[in-house]
Amino acid sequence: MEDSVTARLKSLVVNSNDALEFKMIRKVQDLEDDGTTFKPEMSHQVFGDSETIFGYRDLKIKLYYSAGSLETYVGVSYSEKICKDSYEGIEADEILPKLVDKLAPKFHESIDSFTESLKKDENFRPHGELLHAFTLDDNGSARHFEVYKADMSYKGFKEYHQRLRTFVLWYIDAANFVDVDDDLWHYFTMFEKYDGKVGSPHYATIGFATVYQYYAYPRNTRPRIAQVLILPPFQGMGLGADLLRAIYREYVGRNEVKDITVEDPSVNFQRIRDFVDALNCSTLSSFSKENLLQPFNKSMAEEAREKLKINKKQARRVYEILRFRITDLSNEKEYREYRLIVKKRLNLPYKREQQDFKKLQAALKNLDKRQTNIALPPKEQRYEALEKEYRILEEAYKKVVERLQDEIQL
Repeated sequence: MEDSVTARLKSLVVNSNDALEFKMIRKVQDLEDDGTTFKPEMSHQVFGDSETIFGYRDLKIKLYYSAGSLETYVGVSYSEKICKDSYEGIEADEILPKLVDKLAPKFHESIDSFTESLKKDENFRPHGELLHAFTLDDNGSARHFEVYKADMSYKGFKEYHQRLRTFVLWYIDAANFVDVDDDLWHYFTMFEKYDGKVGSPHYATIGFATVYQYYAYPRNTRPRIAQVLILPPFQGMGLGADLLRAIYREYVGRNEVKDITVEDPSVNFQRIRDFVDALNCSTLSSFSKENLLQPFNKSMAEEAREKLKINKKQARRVYEILRFRITDLSNEKEYREYRLIVKKRLNLPYKREQQDFKKLQAALKNLDKRQTNIALPPKEQRYEALEKEYRILEEAYKKVVERLQDEIQL
């Protein structure tokens, strides 16, 4: 049995995800409104792999941001903190130093000074060039959104971005802050434009994306989307697709852009990308219903790249989504033909692995006539893995097709 000291120590281990709370403050009343609170998806990038904090009871870590300029407040409260003199020198984890290491400088530790700073949002305006403005109907109420593109040459943007980028720690796994001194980074930010005092416009930060300009031979560029985040209070509204459309608008018309790629996309972002790309490709002649019933071909890849800057790998994926959409799943012959087309593509890496294995076997035999123990997995095992891989992919495609139903007319 645990002794009382051990049990008490365990009771002072806090889950850091539970302890953290965020707010985007538009007005002073939001400070006391629990409905404005949202939580992190992860905290291991600040508080370690275990995502725990030791030495506190009833711990709360408040990270509040003014909605526009992102003035930041950090507050730590608890009902009890362990005293090392009472527990043989065991100390509580330090919280603020870990946060200070990640947050932008000049944050507020006083709620009064933070409240006073909210006045800055009355004059806050987004940095950069307006790329896209649109309106959404939210239960009969019109909400207005805008997307801007900026770089570090805009006055005040570097300081704003230092505050904005801290959100990646809580919502993008394996996130790194981009090098703001590298001019090849482009920054896209989304805002909600709403009426403030006396009808003057105010802006609330909604999300952002970063894009890096890679070189492509001989005189081209290949923009790579690195980080995309819509803040939790605004997720589920389709805003991620609008942010991606704004990014596309910036690059699609440029002759020097070869294609647009994405760096290690999350499952959620890949779904958004699939939706936007499939919707765009559905307007291309090479992706007509008649052509979709044929195998993926060179004209599809070329038209997708030339008109939409979609790379070949993503164009093939879009072809599979659009073909799945027109496939009659109740028709066994039609459905089986579709599955075979996708599985053949999924099996290509295994085919190459087989070829490389045969070459290796031949080389080893030439060096040593003795029997080698190297072997590939049995075919039955490969078939099972292939079927599982296909089922996962089909489920992902189904979600995209469901969203496409209201957008594309057969």
